[in-house]
Order: sequence, then C-alpha cells, then structure tokens
Amino acid sequence: MKHDDVCEITCVDDIKVKRVKEVINSKNTLAVSQIFKVLSDDTRIKIALALSEEDELCVCDVANIVGATTATASHHLRLLRNLGLAKYRKEGKLVYYSLDDDHVRQLIQIAFTHQMEVKVHE
Repeated sequence: MKHDDVCEITCVDDIKVKRVKEVINSKNTLAVSQIFKVLSDDTRIKIALALSEEDELCVCDVANIVGATTATASHHLRLLRNLGLAKYRKEGKLVYYSLDDDHVRQLIQIAFTHQMEVKVHE
C-alpha cells in the first residue's frame, strides 16, 4: 500500500537538521512531555479547564465540577501541582487551587481553541 504522506526518496538537509537538533537538545523535552502526559487524562484536563475559568476553586468545588470525590480531585490536583501547573493555598480547613500562572491558562485555552478549529475541518 502506497502512502502519499511519506517521502519516496531520502533527501536530508544537513544544515536544517543540525540547527534543529541543537535547539531540541538544548530544551528539556522530558519535562514538557510530562506536562502533556499529565494533561492527557480527561479528569485532569477538566480540572485544568475549570481552574482556567476561575481564579481559584476549593477542592470540594473541583470535585463537584468534575463529578469526583474530594479524595480523587485532591489526587489529580496534587499531580497538577507537582508538575508546576497548579498551586494551592490553605484557608482554615479549606484548600483552594489555582493555575500556577498565565502560561498554564494560555496552554489550556490554546488547546481548546485548536480543538474547535480541528473539529470545524473534519
């Protein structure tokens, strides 16, 4: 079976390959892949989306929004926090989570914007 999306001959542009390899080798691709890996879970992406809609949410609110127990929501929030995607603050007996910074909010929003564009082209 022939595929139109594969080169039929081998032709390597050594200058481009060297330049791009240097860029890739200078970046922490493993850390970035971990961010996408943690966001690949449907519950965690829902939590991240919820946090992108509000400045902060209590763990109980997050659990209610995603239809999970507070223990499950806490587990997912902890994973997001451990990768630097979310942060928390404690107020008395309540714990409030928010996205770590605007870069994370942009990442979530851009992903959903892109998904809507892809859906239009299907």
